[in-house]
Amino acid sequence: MTQVVVPVRYPLSEHSRATLARAIDIADERDAQLTVVHVNQYQDKDQATRRDLKDAVEGEFGPLSDTRYVVRNGLLVEETLLDEIVAEDADIVVIGKKQAGRWRQMIRRLVDDPDVETFLRDELDCDVITAER
Repeated sequence: MTQVVVPVRYPLSEHSRATLARAIDIADERDAQLTVVHVNQYQDKDQATRRDLKDAVEGEFGPLSDTRYVVRNGLLVEETLLDEIVAEDADIVVIGKKQAGRWRQMIRRLVDDPDVETFLRDELDCDVITAER
């Protein structure tokens, strides 16, 4: 089954809602399993739970079939997300336009060409879709 992964902020921001809406559409179109991921940063005192994330998403979009909710703890959000994308063996990753800039900064530290989509596609063997707001 196709696996779609979408990283979001909690509480859901306007950008996260738009990205999530795009990911839900893609998962529906491709009859795919959806994984919604949030990363709690170690340095933040407020820590979301899986239940918090699920309640927020379902409160916004209603119950979603074939959807997993994952909350990870990490120091650097993008690196923690990369670990989760690999662990999920994602076929498609949907990131927000705003997130693409943060990914670009991280990737620039690793390689000369900060093309997020190409880097993730080459390194993770998955499609990357940037959701426009």
